[in-house]
Amino acid sequence: MSSPQRGPRSRSPFAAAFLSLLFPGLGHAYAGAFGRALAFAALPLLTLALLAGIVLRIDKYDLLGFVIQTDVLRALLVVNLIVLVYRIIAAIDAWQVARFLNAVDASGDGRLGRARLPLGPLSIAGLLAVILVMAGGHVAVARYNVLALDLVGCVFSSDADPSCDQADESPSPGASPDASASAEPSEAPSESADAVPTAIPGGSGTLAPTLPPWDGKGKLNILLVGVDQRGSQAFFNTDTLIVVSIDPQSNQVAMFQIPRDTVDVPVPANAYKAWGSIYGGKINSWYAENRVRTDLWPGQTTTARGFAALKAILGELYGIDIPYYVEVNFSGFRHAVDTLGGVQINVQIPVAESDYPVGGGVVTRIYIPAGPQHMSGAEALIYARSRHRAAGGDFDRGRRQQRVITSLKAEINPRAILANLDQLVQDMKGSVKTDIQVSLMPKLLSLADKVDTKNIRSYVFSPSYYATEGYKNGQYVIEPNVSRIRKAVKQAFSTSSDLLDLRDRLGSEEARVWVLNASGRSNLATDNADYLAYDGLDASAPNQKVPAQAHTTIVAYNGAEADMPQTVKYLEDLYKVTVTTATDPSEPVDMVITLGKDAPDLSVPVIN
Repeated sequence: MSSPQRGPRSRSPFAAAFLSLLFPGLGHAYAGAFGRALAFAALPLLTLALLAGIVLRIDKYDLLGFVIQTDVLRALLVVNLIVLVYRIIAAIDAWQVARFLNAVDASGDGRLGRARLPLGPLSIAGLLAVILVMAGGHVAVARYNVLALDLVGCVFSSDADPSCDQADESPSPGASPDASASAEPSEAPSESADAVPTAIPGGSGTLAPTLPPWDGKGKLNILLVGVDQRGSQAFFNTDTLIVVSIDPQSNQVAMFQIPRDTVDVPVPANAYKAWGSIYGGKINSWYAENRVRTDLWPGQTTTARGFAALKAILGELYGIDIPYYVEVNFSGFRHAVDTLGGVQINVQIPVAESDYPVGGGVVTRIYIPAGPQHMSGAEALIYARSRHRAAGGDFDRGRRQQRVITSLKAEINPRAILANLDQLVQDMKGSVKTDIQVSLMPKLLSLADKVDTKNIRSYVFSPSYYATEGYKNGQYVIEPNVSRIRKAVKQAFSTSSDLLDLRDRLGSEEARVWVLNASGRSNLATDNADYLAYDGLDASAPNQKVPAQAHTTIVAYNGAEADMPQTVKYLEDLYKVTVTTATDPSEPVDMVITLGKDAPDLSVPVIN
């Protein structure tokens, strides 16, 4: 009895190619060529097993930090191409094998003549479709790879790369037209990432060209510089100087900001011969004045030297090391906010300005009411840049800038980033620069994942507690109280948030207060004035003799009670008295406290 005859094979070559699209070797197994299937699947399976082992064992931030290295990103482009070629070969081979085995079966294993491999147009079209789909996936991966390489190359490098859409040296932050004209005509390539100038340990602020990077354990201080270009101006100003300090031990964040009109800032020791012990100019001109000083600052470009100088002088003022900077162009910030769909900001004080500059000598009126506001990029930039006196001038401006930063942080989410990745890359690569090494990103990302960004401690070192307003050579200036500033920085992570809020509220009203002693107890007025100054008031104890009195009194002069309600409430609560009013145009201060025999013994708390 003869065995039943096997029917001709009819496995679809297109299905074999499609299954190879899913994974190399599947199409061969479908066609019945199991040995060939194992040969094509072995290398991908071993590679995936190796990668899975690495991913499961390595920290996710270490992995991301490794992937975003420029050499690794370039290597991934090559690997992506090799994998594409391998998958195309596997798909074509599976298609061919299915056709061949179908033909062999149709010829009765050769008994009916030589196997023929007819080429049908639909079969060829199916194979081409599989290859196109396969190539499309790899092209998409390569595109994101190129975007990442482009972004890393622009943000983490100070080289003048025309593809970054922002000139490296002209115009420069903080440079005046004359300063720009005096810059060198050509620049050497920028220093390597491993030779980033950092501050000498100990808080001196003086820079050295080669020091170890942040170790991931001590406090990390980063200078955030906001540069501003108005209208058709050909130069920028360093309008925003914020030092972000992160404590890895407590996972807390503090931001220190100095008004741009601040003068007489202590100079690092290495620059004494050029500038003396203090810099008499405004702090926002320090960059422009030092970016060409090859005798003072390390760096092969004026940008590197300028930011080295900024990190040094602010490190000297604060008594800390500032190893890194991040520069953000306000124009790019505006575009990024728009790309993300705007930002929600809780406006605490209304902002009104009748002559807000919009460029080209044109001014306009702006008004931003108090309360939660959803702002576009342009509106957020106006909110951050307005300096109108009624809104707190340059002091509240600093607080608003910090509020914008924290609000934008809260708005960012992975879905919004992925949905707008292309445009965000274009926004960032032309508007963000940093000297942070890419190799440090794993530590930074790990730290960012742990820190408490909802309770950021915000310091704006403005009058009256941290500085004094005045005029110098006909210009409005702010003279810093260096000892108070350094003490605040030192105690930044031990000072209560309630005290910071109190200083902000009292400092914004800028009340001038005298404390007189009518109690009969020695040094009581001085101790009380020091206490009030610690809480944020511009308080002093003039040596004036006054008749003794039993009860403490507080007098507000010339309408101060209406302009300074927070100060009035604070003093009434502290001394348990009601503030009275008086009119006396000759009175040099806003309020006078006369301490009676019932006055409390107040002293500044000791914080180590």
